[in-house]
Amino acid sequence: MRISRLGLLGPVALVALTPLALRAGLTKVVGISWVAFAAMGGAAFLGERTGATTDAGRLVWGYGLASGAMITSAAVFIVPGAIGHHPRFGGFGIALGVLVGFSAHTLGHRAMHADLPFDHTAVELTAHSLAAGAVIGLVYGNMPDLGLLLGLSIVSHKGPAGYAAADRLRRADKPVSVILLPAAGVGLTALPSSLLTLPSSDPVNGLVFGFAAGVFLHVAMDFLPRCELGGEVYEVAQITDDAHALLDRLRAQAVVSTGLGAVAVFVAWVTIQGGV
Repeated sequence: MRISRLGLLGPVALVALTPLALRAGLTKVVGISWVAFAAMGGAAFLGERTGATTDAGRLVWGYGLASGAMITSAAVFIVPGAIGHHPRFGGFGIALGVLVGFSAHTLGHRAMHADLPFDHTAVELTAHSLAAGAVIGLVYGNMPDLGLLLGLSIVSHKGPAGYAAADRLRRADKPVSVILLPAAGVGLTALPSSLLTLPSSDPVNGLVFGFAAGVFLHVAMDFLPRCELGGEVYEVAQITDDAHALLDRLRAQAVVSTGLGAVAVFVAWVTIQGGV
């Protein structure tokens, strides 16, 4: 793997922030940050080493399991808290989170066509990771009773996202190690934002936690494995000679994988008896 100096900035900064966060008692946020880094960084390494010809199914299963787990976790662990603080403001917050997430994602694609001195894939992934990390830190900093199950489900998409990005970079003959920056991005914003304390106002808390739920729901729905022409799965599958037949098979796998991702969260929750 060719080493990118830009990519190395991420893990170096995360290593520097970790002991400070541990001294502040942010063990859960530290764990989530490093799991996100390991998932995206490890998957990027795998994506660089493997060819794309036979990996469309692996991508579908990765995205499906992750998105199913994220949708379920956001709906079960954050939405009730937001509504519990304030039904109306919590609902408005959820709507705002979904719409802001969609707007940022849609307008962010304009940067893909701009003449930037940085790799566009890395820029998009880094912006996404930094924003998600800020929300994760704010939620965990103000709801310390939340368990690791929620955080791990939220960052579960980092693996398949890193795998797909590495495949694009490899085919463009660009250094895959630049993904180490967005891999560390969750921790770079989650750790500082977890130190922020929200005012003791039910409408404010309902709006904030609703917004967090909306953002996570948008991200989860955006990562649903859509096996359509022009999509990310198609980019990988089209290299094969039977791309259309492969997509038909992958659509069934997409449905099964998202369902299993949701079931996995339910089973984990039942197993630990609601200790999240």
